[in-house]
Amino acid sequence: MIKVITYGTFDVLHFGHIRLLERAKALGDKLIVGVTSDDYDRTRGKINNQQTVSERVEAVRALGIADEVIIEEYDGQKIDDIRKYGVDIFAVGSDWEGKFDYLNSICKVVYLPRTTGVSSTDIRSENRMIKLGVVGEVPLLRKFINESKFVNGCKISGLCSQNKEIAEEYPDLDLITDDFDKITEASDALYIASHPKLHYEQIKKALQKGKHVICESPMALSVEECEELFALADEKGLVLMDAVKTAYSTAYARMLLLIESGAIGDVVSVDATCTSLRGNDKADPDFYKKNWNSSCDWGPIVLLPVFQLLGTKYKDVRITSSFADEEKEYDSFSKIDFVYDKAVATLKVGKGVKSEGELIVSGTKGYVYVPAPWWKTDYFEIRYENPADNKRYFYQLSGEGIRYEIVAFIKAIGSGRVTDMLPREITSAICSVVSSKRRIEI
Repeated sequence: MIKVITYGTFDVLHFGHIRLLERAKALGDKLIVGVTSDDYDRTRGKINNQQTVSERVEAVRALGIADEVIIEEYDGQKIDDIRKYGVDIFAVGSDWEGKFDYLNSICKVVYLPRTTGVSSTDIRSENRMIKLGVVGEVPLLRKFINESKFVNGCKISGLCSQNKEIAEEYPDLDLITDDFDKITEASDALYIASHPKLHYEQIKKALQKGKHVICESPMALSVEECEELFALADEKGLVLMDAVKTAYSTAYARMLLLIESGAIGDVVSVDATCTSLRGNDKADPDFYKKNWNSSCDWGPIVLLPVFQLLGTKYKDVRITSSFADEEKEYDSFSKIDFVYDKAVATLKVGKGVKSEGELIVSGTKGYVYVPAPWWKTDYFEIRYENPADNKRYFYQLSGEGIRYEIVAFIKAIGSGRVTDMLPREITSAICSVVSSKRRIEI
């Protein structure tokens, strides 16, 4: 019996996939098909699959061409599978010609001609090409625009910014303006990263004009405004998403799953710190008015693990702040202490102070340690009383989670279903805390 094996993502299964599988099957007596897992695809830069791995496996199996369907989960698995299943022929599309010649030492490698004019990438792009306008002045805009290039089905329609330096960096964009109405009219959806004081009005105006919105957190500066915006989005049938890129980091998501599975027992404490040194504010008298304060800039990030692990129903919160302006709106440092029924949390945020940006989640069996900068980590540890039981976890992080965030937004627009990575109650709770005026001044 001649055994043949081939691999692929097989997203949005089309005629080209079917022809490839038929050609592979014709090479022998038994065909084994490896479908790449979601995590493995991410490590290879394929981040916007339209279907989950289970959906893709079932689609391949339903064709009736493959005798066996397996899942490819890691780099180097092809060698292991060829030996494990006693494979005689490794078959793959001709667009990979030469890439897998190294397998000739253990089996025969055959490059199969592809069906021209058919591509999953093209199908995804045609089905949901979204013109996405970018609004704001913060440096994060640069990362968002650059990361959008990795996402199929998304095209930056233009930039609306008062920051001339950022605008000058993107002369090739179709539209560069400081007029919010112009960027709204030119777009299907908006990414908003303007000053937090502008978020509510800009989101409201965009929704009223029928545009989907993803906005840097905090989405609004009161719970009432936040809930009003969500109600308006529902009324219009539009997607409104809170943008906290950490929520889309693979390592961070896996950390949450491990904690929720009981890896460290019951969570009793969450300690998180995010700080940065601001620029030369003395040269600009309006620095504090134009820039985000510590609570708005870093607050949503440190609040994320607290609300995801402990919930939003805390018994008490105490905020201690140091202000850098006379109006007491720009907190250069804040310490936030939560009390829950059976847990506590201590958070520190600062712009103008510097501290170790780590995350520690303490449990009844052990604790999770995430080194600085924990909000864009690709590594964390679970530590126990006996050091021999400690475990380390490594995951690839591309684009600090921003590209995955964009993918989630584009998918939500296509499906009408927003990801549950950031439930609305967490968005509202973030707005409540970062905008709180009940602070102890130091």
